[in-house]
Amino acid sequence: MKKTKAKLASSGTFLWLQPSAPHAQKCTKVHKNAHVQALALILLLAAPAAVLAQQPPAHKVELLWSGSGQNAAPGALGAEDADKPSLTVYPAPQKSAVPTAAIVFPGGGYGALAKDHEGDQIARWLNSLGIQAFVLQYRIAPRYHYPAPLLDAQRAIRFVRAHAADYRVSPDRIGIWGFSAGGHLASTAGTHFDAGDPRATDPIDRQSSRPDFMILAYPVISFTTPYTHQGSLHNLLGDHPDPQLVASLSNETQVTAQTPPTFLFHTNEDNGVPPENSVLFYLALRKAGVPAEMHIYERGPHGVGLAPTDAVLATWAGRLKDWLEIRGLLQ
Repeated sequence: MKKTKAKLASSGTFLWLQPSAPHAQKCTKVHKNAHVQALALILLLAAPAAVLAQQPPAHKVELLWSGSGQNAAPGALGAEDADKPSLTVYPAPQKSAVPTAAIVFPGGGYGALAKDHEGDQIARWLNSLGIQAFVLQYRIAPRYHYPAPLLDAQRAIRFVRAHAADYRVSPDRIGIWGFSAGGHLASTAGTHFDAGDPRATDPIDRQSSRPDFMILAYPVISFTTPYTHQGSLHNLLGDHPDPQLVASLSNETQVTAQTPPTFLFHTNEDNGVPPENSVLFYLALRKAGVPAEMHIYERGPHGVGLAPTDAVLATWAGRLKDWLEIRGLLQ
């Protein structure tokens, strides 16, 4: 009696399928249907297997400032989780790991954090490329305003750089990836950085806060044009912000030759954060001579993450992978 061998794509498990004993004499007749039966069984069993594969494992959480009082985060208003900026660490599989790190800044208009589709899912995608990933929990409104989110972002970059050896990454291959308002935070960190304080007693503060590359997905960029996302502006700076501060955080005006290489993704249909935000930043990068790549898809709403349910829009992750490859960040 001939068995039919099938493999579950999601688990690598082999199934042996054969007719039941009472129908053994009919094997010849049902042989043509064996593959159909196998496929049906594979689909039935693979579905829950795929769901289980998506369950995130427990990940270590690192507080960016570990103490209280003078050792707490600057400007901390309490000791709750929301007062303690942190990094959730996603180590890449050791066999496929490359010495590149990326810190993910979820979006949420500076009033929430989209930790799943702009955090956890992104970190796991980075891990699939061998990149060590970190998801930043930064302080947000209404409890916190500027400069708390930027201090958290800068500290995150310094933290990973200070612990580069522990995370098996190169200190000059630490990038950031921001979505929406998290894209504004990333573009702020990429245009407002310093070399660190060599005299600091805290070794983390001795590190540079400059990211080595940036990925900006449908980012908020401008605070001084008709394309401004007013909710992000208000949550970050309050009701009556200083016009000079607003201008300094309109990041298309802050690009210099030292701004890190940048990849930008947006959609033409984005009515929440218009694509002009990405266009303005790209043009500023180009003017400053900074390597940059931008992809604007015609269709797709704001906040799509990796767009796993849209076969066309989901290809943007492939363009990003190509960019990381040509920049030598996957080696």
